[in-house]
Amino acid sequence: MGKKIDDYYVTKALQLYLEGLSYREIERILGVSHVTVSNWVKEFRVKRLTQGDYHPTYKIFNHLELVEYLKNKEQLSGAGMIITELGDKFMLIKWERFKD
Repeated sequence: MGKKIDDYYVTKALQLYLEGLSYREIERILGVSHVTVSNWVKEFRVKRLTQGDYHPTYKIFNHLELVEYLKNKEQLSGAGMIITELGDKFMLIKWERFKD
């Protein structure tokens, strides 16, 4: 029997997967094997919608960096975004429309 991973990481991994991040990107961010993340996606039968018009990008910030980033109004327009806690840091996921 393998070691038990905190449900927090399972939830975060599945959220990130649904936001469009790849298994390898999730592995780099959370430190959980991409194979484990893939197994969770299969186990919980998570399906993400195919949306070809948008591309998710992500950035990791500490609190002060996040505040500075959000002060710039140009960073906030033209894209959807979500901010989620990631341990003692914050992850900002942003969807920008693909340029023609």
